[in-house]
Amino acid sequence: MVGQNFWYLISENKNLYTDIIEPIGYRAKEHNDAFAKGRDRVINDFTKQFLNEFYNAGEIDWVKLVEFNSGNYDLDRFVS
Repeated sequence: MVGQNFWYLISENKNLYTDIIEPIGYRAKEHNDAFAKGRDRVINDFTKQFLNEFYNAGEIDWVKLVEFNSGNYDLDRFVS
């Protein structure tokens, strides 16, 4: 049992399936807005970090970026 028949079965209200759409949509929008705000904050933080680390004099320092991304770890710094 699905759709309108399901909602009628549990509530005996023939219109419940449409009555619940608006509140659910409102709550979904609240969560979407909060998620978007958090996502934007993370993107801004990553952008700032990228610019601080790999951007110099109006250009991306590709050598530094490739070394960061693909270079070997300095294993000596992990040895006590």
